Amino acid sequence: MNTDSNKQERLRALPAVDRLVGLLDMHDAAAAIARSVKVRAARDTIDAYRKRILQAPEGFAANDLSDAAILQAAVARAEYLNRPKLRRTINATGIIIHTNLGRSLLARSAIENIAEIAAHYSNLEYNLEKGKRGSRYTAVEDILCEISGAQAAMVVNNNAAGVLLCLDTMARGREVIVSRGELIEIGGSFRIPDVMAKSGAILKEIGTTNRTHLRDYENAISADTALLLKVHTSNYRILGFTASVGLNELVELAARRNLPVMEDLGSGTFIDFSRYGLVHEPTVQESIAAGADIVTFSGDKLLGGPQAGIILGRPERIDAIRKNPLTRALRIDKMTLAALEATLRLYRNPEQAVEAIPTLNGITRSKEALRPRAELLLRAIEAIGNPRIHSAIVDAASQAGGGSLPLLEMPSLAVSLDISGLGPNDIEIALRNQPIPIIGRIESGRFVMDVRTLCDAEIGVIAASIELIASASVEKSP
Repeated sequence: MNTDSNKQERLRALPAVDRLVGLLDMHDAAAAIARSVKVRAARDTIDAYRKRILQAPEGFAANDLSDAAILQAAVARAEYLNRPKLRRTINATGIIIHTNLGRSLLARSAIENIAEIAAHYSNLEYNLEKGKRGSRYTAVEDILCEISGAQAAMVVNNNAAGVLLCLDTMARGREVIVSRGELIEIGGSFRIPDVMAKSGAILKEIGTTNRTHLRDYENAISADTALLLKVHTSNYRILGFTASVGLNELVELAARRNLPVMEDLGSGTFIDFSRYGLVHEPTVQESIAAGADIVTFSGDKLLGGPQAGIILGRPERIDAIRKNPLTRALRIDKMTLAALEATLRLYRNPEQAVEAIPTLNGITRSKEALRPRAELLLRAIEAIGNPRIHSAIVDAASQAGGGSLPLLEMPSLAVSLDISGLGPNDIEIALRNQPIPIIGRIESGRFVMDVRTLCDAEIGVIAASIELIASASVEKSP
């Protein structure tokens, strides 16, 4: 039989879409899946078989085109299509604020408050005392001012939006002076100059990449200057022969020239990490005390809350920002407010915040405090009893992540995993494709799971997934 005839024969053997959908309707695993999903799965499956036949018809065994084989592929495709796209994962990378994995985990009280507000009506924009319409920002303004020492506050959907809104309000059509060494790029290739251009402000950069002096700011000020902008380089550091102007100096200069000062803290923290033996990160309270007119920072990085852009500052500045038409387009919803308020309430007691907020707890926990968790994971893997599995506790280095604390590497512990017949890349792929994906890392030629970003409740899931992978009948070469 020639190749073309072979192709045509195999193509004719493929079932029609309606027939394959009918088979899916009768299959226990697919019966409850919506019909639209099954139709798509049937079409995708038949298309995939058709492409394979046209490319290499001789690559099929005799039973590859049986109803059972095609149905099995269609069921797998239907289950995949029916699975939520946004899924829970297990973070075994050791990167605490992992942008790709959803950044900061929320405190239990924040999760509970989201559920309460989401399930019921709320006073989102209703003043209960006056019995009339109110502002959604009142939910968090008082507590933000209480914690930070600021006079006024508001919140938008992320920090980039906060910077955009502030610049649009305070400097549209006018110059904003920024040190060249602070023109940072944040996640997704968004850059401060780009955000500034979108706001309508005119960038006036001064100094050099590694050195900027107060006289550079003084010489750049003109009648067109709207404000002085200081950007905290929270996602990188320049080391060596450097010079920069502190916020206190900038505020003094701005006061003499009757100009406002805005600081973009990026990550932003209410906790002085040096108290825990870590590198000092400028706190929000320090920026407010220094006299900045406006301070912006993220809610879902070092703060350990939901995605939000927090804007603190003088009442007249905040009032003008609130009146900007962009504010409505950038506002946050009730669930974000619920999570943010509950998170902020924890900061009334800093020790309680460090204990209850997963991000802070993860950053401040010592290596030895992680040993019980590492031993728990090791015992769970050893209890599988499969001779193909070999694991051990190894030293590791965790990171804060999320563009925060770039110089900080936290001594940590990890559990290495070796499965005979599988290489580290095979293990990484297999764990990543589990019903609950487990994301680890490959280091020094071995797959490791850093326990700093795990919780004890995840140990059983990890062990069960490893057992399933190791017991698979088909082994891959390393």
